[in-house]
Amino acid sequence: MLSARRRWTVLAVCCLSMFLVGLDTTIVNVGLPSIGRGLGVDTRGLEWIVDAYTLVLASLLISSGALADRFGRRRVFQCGLAVFGAASLICALAPSAGVLIAARALQGIGASMLSPVALAIVVNAMPDPKERAQAIGIWASVFGLSMAAGPVTGGALLAGLDWRALFWINAPVIVAALLLSAVFVPESRAPRARRLDLPGQVLLTMVLAVVVGVLIEGPRIGWTSPAALAGYAWAAVATAGFVWVESRRREPLMDLWLFGRPTFSGAVVGAVAVFVALNMTLLLNTLYLQHTREWTPLAAGMATLPLAVGATVCAPWSGRMVGRTGPRLPLLLAGGFITVGALCLVRLTPHTSVLLLLATYSLIGIGFGFANAPITNTAVNGLPSARAGVAGAITSTARQLGSALGIALAGGLVTATSPTGLAHASRPGWIVVATCGVLLCLVAQVSRPKGTTTSPAAPQAR
Repeated sequence: MLSARRRWTVLAVCCLSMFLVGLDTTIVNVGLPSIGRGLGVDTRGLEWIVDAYTLVLASLLISSGALADRFGRRRVFQCGLAVFGAASLICALAPSAGVLIAARALQGIGASMLSPVALAIVVNAMPDPKERAQAIGIWASVFGLSMAAGPVTGGALLAGLDWRALFWINAPVIVAALLLSAVFVPESRAPRARRLDLPGQVLLTMVLAVVVGVLIEGPRIGWTSPAALAGYAWAAVATAGFVWVESRRREPLMDLWLFGRPTFSGAVVGAVAVFVALNMTLLLNTLYLQHTREWTPLAAGMATLPLAVGATVCAPWSGRMVGRTGPRLPLLLAGGFITVGALCLVRLTPHTSVLLLLATYSLIGIGFGFANAPITNTAVNGLPSARAGVAGAITSTARQLGSALGIALAGGLVTATSPTGLAHASRPGWIVVATCGVLLCLVAQVSRPKGTTTSPAAPQAR
């Protein structure tokens, strides 16, 4: 068993990698107008620059978690760092939008080896449930901080440099994480790792890509056009195929029986809702402040500081609450704060008070901070500890799916909208964010109180 100092050092190293993944999910948001001008890309193309990363990340997380359980979590973790670093360099040097989108997809491949594996390493290093809940709270805090701090960091970089600096910044973090993981992170594997489920992986990727692709391209091709109708049909067939394949495999990519348990399925739904709300907030904020109010990228990024502060302060607090009383109370607080914050902007205008904007971002940040720890803890405890990689991968997949959906939905609302009309066009987006908050409150009702068993035995293999 690792010493206490070693365990918390392992947590720090994993948090460093998670900061990188979260930062890269949102740092690009504040730079989208600059990227659009530099590469001649419209709003639809900008959506793909963001969602190419999140789509690939969401698609591969579960397989990456399974690979880590089989071949070694530290080994896969370090491989992910290397791929992520190489892709970041390509992004920084990209001569066109096509190359940038492809490089962002490659970044997603590397990031998929970091997110679930980092959580699995933390869970493996923290055998005590109370200590584990505290560690997950810190982990969630760092991840939440990175997501919320992305626009601030991006704005600061763009104040003196061009958009390529958004990717150069990854290099020193990757080098530090590689060195520290080699020294401090122990190797670990699952006692019995499953085989890779390639048919399930292909079908899952197809489902996510088609759904998000139709949302992004819908405003251009028309929601009832033959291409859109074909997309709907394709998504439905792929989803049915995925369920059929997974229900018949001895070692499926995703254990569908878990979704029959309200606590586990609630955690997954909650993860999607939280990240839809966060990413819609960040993208609508970026476009509104920079296009409608003509703020600089730095000013637009600084406006999200209340969101970052709220997420950072409340995530560890939420982790302690989960350890003491269970997930229900922090989830209710998360849903309440997000709902109230979003409702503040359902009448957004080009001249809405800056104080109201800042209050909204603070409320949503507080809600985001309270949400992550109970969602992560519930999902991890819903699987056997030996499958920690897969447990982390499922919730991380839900988060990234929420991110991709949030970007696609927000972009669809404001595509081809003039700067003066953007505020009005974004109002339905704030209703969606408020709905996500209400959904979290509903998820809280099915969350188990402290002391209730959450790790059922898996059914016998068929």
